[in-house]
Amino acid sequence: MGEYRVVYYRDPRGKLPVKEYIHALEDSVAEKVFKYIEYLRQHDGYLDEPYSKHIQGNIRELRVDFARARNRIFYFTFVGKTIILLHAFAKKTPKTPEREIEIAIKNYQDILRNPKIYG
Repeated sequence: MGEYRVVYYRDPRGKLPVKEYIHALEDSVAEKVFKYIEYLRQHDGYLDEPYSKHIQGNIRELRVDFARARNRIFYFTFVGKTIILLHAFAKKTPKTPEREIEIAIKNYQDILRNPKIYG
């Protein structure tokens, strides 16, 4: 059995928005985010709350809190033991903003239309 791998969603312009988001964070915060991503990979794309939460359909939310910063990364587990990181944002309200979920859904649908990029 092979291990799960983590890949970043690539937008139509070739950019990796989640990777760019993480690299823009302070080093200590980014380090914790990468630690959680690795933890997610080691657990085959599934973590219980408080680390992860179901959002909609196949989309889940990786929850990385650091001091007052609440970073969220939407992801899903794809064929071939692949975890795809769809969208990341800093959560500033108690409820996840609908527009953030819509971005994740749009990216998810883009992957379903172009699966060979990620297989």
